[in-house]
This record gives sequence, structure tokens and C-alpha cells, in this order.
Amino acid sequence: MIYETIVTTADGEGRPHIAPMGVRFEGGFAILAPFRPSTTLDNVIATKSACVNFTTDVRVFAGCVTGIAREWPTVAADTVPSVRLAETLAHTELRLAEISDDDTRPTLRMECVHRATHAPFPGFNRAQAAVVEGAILVSRLFMLPADKVDSEIAYLRIAIDKTAGDAEREAWQWLLRSIDAHRAKTSG
Repeated sequence: MIYETIVTTADGEGRPHIAPMGVRFEGGFAILAPFRPSTTLDNVIATKSACVNFTTDVRVFAGCVTGIAREWPTVAADTVPSVRLAETLAHTELRLAEISDDDTRPTLRMECVHRATHAPFPGFNRAQAAVVEGAILVSRLFMLPADKVDSEIAYLRIAIDKTAGDAEREAWQWLLRSIDAHRAKTSG
């Protein structure tokens, strides 16, 4: 199973980097597979660490993939030389155990060395799921046909219209603006 999360890392000077990323868990390990080029990959290689953040604030997902909001408050991790989101429900700290190199998408096998819960999980919300799916679409605009994007957005909009709060509506607008900007750029 792949979990949609926010992975946070820090470079050698401690500068944070925040990226949405699907993560698999196998036993006591997290499996990350960032595409090259990747700041996350560079930071993990430099520090041998990362944090997986579990958040329902979908603005982080949308903000990162659209570039509209890439900086979110972070705090130092508890046990590894990395950072975590300051406002996350929970986080897991990771230490690099093994890397399977690949020119396109290396696989990082990372030991889960610390877990902490910071707030209760309030439950599932369809609009949050729609924003996450929309963010994944936006991250793949360069390879998806416009009609596929349009049909997916039309379906996801149903959940936004029925169940979104202010944060989800804001994130959704960022995604729509990004789609429009991509189309304007590629059409002329």
C-alpha cells in the first residue's frame, strides 16, 4: 500500500525541503522512490535521514506541487538530523539503511527510528482526498492528455463542492490555477 505523505528533509546546513511523496511501509522500513533530479534524494544522501509527515492540511500538497506555497513551518526532528512539519498530526523519523541506485528513480530503504503523534486524526474528508488526487494530477500534467485531466478534475470537483472547508477550497484553486498556467505555457 502506498500512503500519500509529506516528506521533509534538511540539507547539510539544515535548510528544510518539503515534498509530497508516496511512501510504502514494509516491516520497520519506509520505502521512498524519488524521481531524479530530487532535492529530497540529495538531502537524504547528505544526511542519511528524512521525516514522513502525516497531515490532513492538503494545502501543503497543493502548495508544493503548484509552487504557490512551498514553505511551511518546520521544527527539528527528535532523533535524526532532519526537520518535520510543525503542524502535522504525526511523523515518523527515518534513517537511510540502503539505496538501490537507478538513473531515473532510486529506491531508498529507510529504517523507521522514531514515531510521534501530535494531534488526533479527525477522520476522512472527501474534499481532502480530492485535493490530494488533484495534486497528483498537477504533478503529471506534462504526461497526461488534457481530456484526461479535465475528466478527472470534473469528478473530483464534486467532492470539493459537497465537502470542502476553506483550506480545501484554497488548495483546489491553487491546483486549477496551475492547470491553467500549464495550458497557457504549452499552447503558446
